[in-house]
Amino acid sequence: MRRSGRIALNHRQFHTALYGSSEHVGPPARAPCASAPVPATEPYPEEHMKMSLSRASRFPTLAVMLLSTSGGCAISQSQEVQLGASSAAQIASQLPLLQDAMTSDYINALGNTLARATDTRGLSWHFTVVNSKEVNAFAVPGGYIYVNRGLIERAENMSQLAGVLGHEIGHVTKRHSVEQMQQAQGANVGVSLLCTLTNVCNNGAAATAINAGGTALFAKFSRTDESEADAEGVKTTIKAGINPRGIPDMFRLLLRLRQSNPSSLTAFFATHPLEESRITATESQIASYPASRLRNLQTDTQAFQTFRSHLLALPPAPAPKTQ
Repeated sequence: MRRSGRIALNHRQFHTALYGSSEHVGPPARAPCASAPVPATEPYPEEHMKMSLSRASRFPTLAVMLLSTSGGCAISQSQEVQLGASSAAQIASQLPLLQDAMTSDYINALGNTLARATDTRGLSWHFTVVNSKEVNAFAVPGGYIYVNRGLIERAENMSQLAGVLGHEIGHVTKRHSVEQMQQAQGANVGVSLLCTLTNVCNNGAAATAINAGGTALFAKFSRTDESEADAEGVKTTIKAGINPRGIPDMFRLLLRLRQSNPSSLTAFFATHPLEESRITATESQIASYPASRLRNLQTDTQAFQTFRSHLLALPPAPAPKTQ
């Protein structure tokens, strides 16, 4: 999250040295809902509280927003932004977000450079590092992107982190999160948001209850969604002047990590189906570009390595909550 005060990185030099010009390509406009505006603070309806997890009561606003947009029509951009802001506020109250100026400066500089290269709707983008050793990244509607500290610390170069951010930006620009929310039903959507996306509920009973409730689907993107987000990530990184090969390289890194330390990727693989086919698909897409278009793209920078070293030097991330 952004903080006022000292600027740890020279943003002018950062942008001049690393990134190219922006091009703007995005999804077609969708028809808004004809329903009433999304309520901001209405309490969660008691008739939907059919679950044993008391944590569900922590997400009333998000739940009401989801229920109010469940009629099957596309929600408007203003509703999407409201939904994202509400989700972000609740995530901030429940997750250990990293409060560090240099971290916030870097992740927002890199993230916004990528977002500006592809966003045609004028969203206000927010990039936040979750202080968790788990390897994961996720997006909520309206331009809110989260990446776990554990993923950044395992990235070997800037293009790998940029590929992850480009992928999550793709979920927002293709409105995958909005579509998932419209399909979600039941009272445990809010719990699913935090437990499934971030592994913050490190508890077998909680996971069983979520799956039994049928809404663990929320926040678990389909293989089609993942393929679309991969394709968007490739296009976005290239537009931003960054080597798209960081995307398949990151996939390989994660597959190796799954073999050596599977527990660190529980949350990631719960929400991001990953097979060798995604590596093949992204490499084929990259190969379809002329060599001249891929020449001189940035793979790594000293700014990224300084950022990563700074992150590694911070106090260790807290252990996941058990409830």
